[in-house]
Amino acid sequence: MSERRAYRVHGRVQGVGFRWWTRTTASELGVRGTVRNAADGTVEIQAAADAEILDRLEARLHDGPPAARVDGVRREEPGRDPLPAGFEIAR
Repeated sequence: MSERRAYRVHGRVQGVGFRWWTRTTASELGVRGTVRNAADGTVEIQAAADAEILDRLEARLHDGPPAARVDGVRREEPGRDPLPAGFEIAR
């Protein structure tokens, strides 16, 4: 059964390829959703998949790409806007 989650990733996560890495990782896992840079320097992710798959994505978000420094990953209330069929970088 599919569920929806939102994450906010804190640390050095902008300007280090985090959005591209997230898109690749989420696509490999079969997650639908979006990733975008937020004005406060964090990265926001909206994701939908089976709970087990989302748990795997969340675990990987704690590491991020090699140039990133992830200080924390926080779950937030997911949005209500429709998600794309795949995983996209939102502007």
